[in-house]
Amino acid sequence: MSDSPVIITLAELVKINSVNPEWNGPGEKAVADWVRRFFESRNIKVHEHEVMPGRPNIIAILPGRDRSRRMLLEAHMDTVSAHEMDISPFDPEIRDGRLFGRGSVDVKSGLAAMMHAVASVHHSGTLPLCDVWLAAVVDEEHHYRGALKLIETLHEPFHRGVLTEAAVVAEPTGCRVVRANKGVLRFGITTHGKAAHSSKPHLGRNAISQMAKVIPVIEASARKIGQMDHPLVGPPTCSIGLIEGGTQINFVPEKCTITLDCRLIPGQCGDAVLKVYRDALSELRKTDPNIQVTIAAPALNDEAMETPENSPIVKRACRILTESGYPGEAKPIGVPFGCDATKLSRDGIDSIIFGPGSIDQAHAAIEYVEIEQVLRAEAFYRRLMTG
Repeated sequence: MSDSPVIITLAELVKINSVNPEWNGPGEKAVADWVRRFFESRNIKVHEHEVMPGRPNIIAILPGRDRSRRMLLEAHMDTVSAHEMDISPFDPEIRDGRLFGRGSVDVKSGLAAMMHAVASVHHSGTLPLCDVWLAAVVDEEHHYRGALKLIETLHEPFHRGVLTEAAVVAEPTGCRVVRANKGVLRFGITTHGKAAHSSKPHLGRNAISQMAKVIPVIEASARKIGQMDHPLVGPPTCSIGLIEGGTQINFVPEKCTITLDCRLIPGQCGDAVLKVYRDALSELRKTDPNIQVTIAAPALNDEAMETPENSPIVKRACRILTESGYPGEAKPIGVPFGCDATKLSRDGIDSIIFGPGSIDQAHAAIEYVEIEQVLRAEAFYRRLMTG
């Protein structure tokens, strides 16, 4: 299995450092060039769309039997930071039926499987059911700007007459069909104090001490919101992921900020969640007028996805799994993580998430993907295009 062309491609992609610039990496350009050359060498039409300087989306196009419809295969090219990994991040190693390296499971394995599925269908001479676009996009690990640019491209006048009826987004789902996932809401809360010398703290107002009173209120609000539930993705969650306060040890701190990461369930509105926290802090200010606290506008407000179980893409994907010998895995599921699928779904495209490996290995100190699942995903994507 390790000498399969798709695994060789995966290893080549893992060798390329494509850590998102947000995490001090070089970005996706080298991977984008590799993907573009892959399709050009196989005489498959490929386009490059610059999203940000030096950071292009790559779109490969296979004409189908029905030119009025389009299926979208989508995978991102960037990865999270490779710092503090327990393995060599860009030196892929194969052992125990797994390929190790940064991006191996999130999500270069899905990208490689999609690339070879498209190449295989093209080489066979079989026309897909409809036009197929494979979009390798940038910036999924930060602000989803690659997916947003892709949506703009779909709406350009030249492409507008074609209906994008379905999208399949590669993320590690254990080769299960995912029809629902959580959204993401990220925002900051800041307490405002007054600076003073630490030898005379009574002349100042300590913002960190104020934040110590704010955090229990935030946690109580999170528990209240978490009483909701969803049959596929479970309850919404909220985590305080960052805290920053003070400038040096002998200053009374004048500012302290926490940053929250909230995971939204289908049907839950980010603005409504923000209102719960705003109202709770308003009540706190009434009981303790000395607290000065503000909530910043969200850095990210991405609502959840839920594609109906009777959607044609869900039904077809589950049928393919059954016919491929995996009937026990043909029931669609939900996942707690966010990804590009929510943006495509919000644009009116019925979307599913499907890819090899486990989300538990994504972003991990030891990242790997099971080779057998990569091969299974390639076969699945191929069947999905041809019926």
